[in-house]
Amino acid sequence: MAYIRRLGLVIFALVLAALPAQSADREEIIDFMEVTGFDVSLESLRASARDAPSMLGLDAEDFGLSWTRLADRLFEPEALKLDALEILQQALQDNVLMHAAEFYASDLGQRLVVAENESHFVDIAKKRKEGEMLAAGLTARSSPQPQYFLDMAESIGSVGAGIKSYREVQVRFMMAAMAAGLIEQRFDEKSLRKLLAQQDDEARAAISNYLITSNAYTYRDFTDVEVEAYRDALAKDKMMQVYSLMNAIHYTIMADRYEKMASEMVKLTPSQEL
Repeated sequence: MAYIRRLGLVIFALVLAALPAQSADREEIIDFMEVTGFDVSLESLRASARDAPSMLGLDAEDFGLSWTRLADRLFEPEALKLDALEILQQALQDNVLMHAAEFYASDLGQRLVVAENESHFVDIAKKRKEGEMLAAGLTARSSPQPQYFLDMAESIGSVGAGIKSYREVQVRFMMAAMAAGLIEQRFDEKSLRKLLAQQDDEARAAISNYLITSNAYTYRDFTDVEVEAYRDALAKDKMMQVYSLMNAIHYTIMADRYEKMASEMVKLTPSQEL
């Protein structure tokens, strides 16, 4: 785990070194997080964290209400936003911030943010079911949107980079769980990485399929022309820089919280509900 922490620090150091010296001020970044919907996407981490035990082959229900309380405490929204704010304050540059903020402050940008914020908290089963029907409808009328969704994912790194980052979260979480005695399996870090990497192709295919149905649901009220405009906006270099940084922040915060979660989960029992 120490290796992963060092790797994370090195990555952020390289990112900071490669960027211009002029970073945005605190109030500008708070406004940026709100106008882009990044603050709401951070809040959604708490909902996904409630399913974290499944990553270890455990069931959240086995821990009772005490598990929900733990997840809610470690993923408290304001604390997540504060962590993200501190990183953005160091790494987000004025010109990059302004580029993204101007797009998301536009009429189209604000409609997209509202749709994305709502989509973060929709039940996955509901989103998948309705998204599949919507995606089928897009295909039936030969809409270019499914390809636009894949292009958008490529620009913001939601497949390849997402899998790599998620694997880092898994490694830190599982190593911490083994150290805490939460799970009986024993792997060294190298073996664990090799084992998880065997699932990458399957995960890539599943994510690619799901992102089409998920985006079909999220952007169901947008026209082909509007989605095309969004695709083109995300392909701009400055926008790609923004998403690269936001993705890194997302997974850094997740890995940190999941590691803490593993050390505390071993103390939980259903009797704590009483």
